[in-house]
Amino acid sequence: MPETPPAPFVHDQQQAPMADISILILTYNEEKHIARALKSVAPFAKQVFIVDSFSSDGTVEIARSMGAVVLQNKFINYAKQFQWGLDNAPIDTTWVMRLDADEIIEPDLAKEIAERLPLCGEDVAGVNFKRKHIFMGRWIRFGGRYPLILTRIWRRGQGRIEDRWMDEHMIVWGGRTVTFQGGFSDCNMNDLTFFTEKHNRYATREAIDVINQRRRLFARDVDLSSDETSWQAAIKRFIKEQVYNRIPFQVSALLYFLYRYFIQLGFLDRTEGLIYHFLQGFWYRFLVGAKILELERSIAHLEDAGQIKVELSRLTGLRIE
Repeated sequence: MPETPPAPFVHDQQQAPMADISILILTYNEEKHIARALKSVAPFAKQVFIVDSFSSDGTVEIARSMGAVVLQNKFINYAKQFQWGLDNAPIDTTWVMRLDADEIIEPDLAKEIAERLPLCGEDVAGVNFKRKHIFMGRWIRFGGRYPLILTRIWRRGQGRIEDRWMDEHMIVWGGRTVTFQGGFSDCNMNDLTFFTEKHNRYATREAIDVINQRRRLFARDVDLSSDETSWQAAIKRFIKEQVYNRIPFQVSALLYFLYRYFIQLGFLDRTEGLIYHFLQGFWYRFLVGAKILELERSIAHLEDAGQIKVELSRLTGLRIE
């Protein structure tokens, strides 16, 4: 029996006019966040597409009940899943927006998108947002964490996601990017156990990216430029890959934490800031370095790229292609 098509996405016309834009969200067991994310884009979005990795909770049901179109695909990594969504979702709007399930478009940004996006000339290919990070209920304002300027809207057909295992950005072409000023928050409502488990998985993926950078095992996007994404993302990528990754992790992780916490005033974020900057700015960076060392030792005896990829897949449980 054919599946009943979902109801049209419910647009809140009382708050702002509809923009000619589709939202693409990846999900896996996001029942805690997905309704909040969908409500935040309802004031302006014409379409919402969910690419779900076969959630076992109520994510899909919630999304469909709110009018989103749900597609499902087996997850390899974020970049491949998101690009699969771009290639397979029936998007027919002028603009496309990337949103994570635990992110929120605040009312002032929703209004700005609705009002400013239709006025963007053909020379504008993408739009950057200034992302806030909310951790344990506190907005992390210092330590270099605000604003994080990220390209999140692009003209359909003029954007794709980088093919990387970690730290993937949107790449746009055919025009310049502009930056909107409204509120955009990353606010995950899970606990510290979830945070550390997630970053443990991130560390494995980032270790794979660094090993691939060194050994050139498979194709990988390089040389992110400010013409393709935000200038901030391009500069950070250059420093990370050309400077940070060349310093022994035992030194670089500590120096990075001290720089964030003292030079970039992370201590002003109080107790929540200390926890966040230590875990994300030291523990995570140290863990990435330790995993790179462990994996490099495990594959040191191998020379064939195919054998190395098989062994890395076995060691990490990732589908390395």
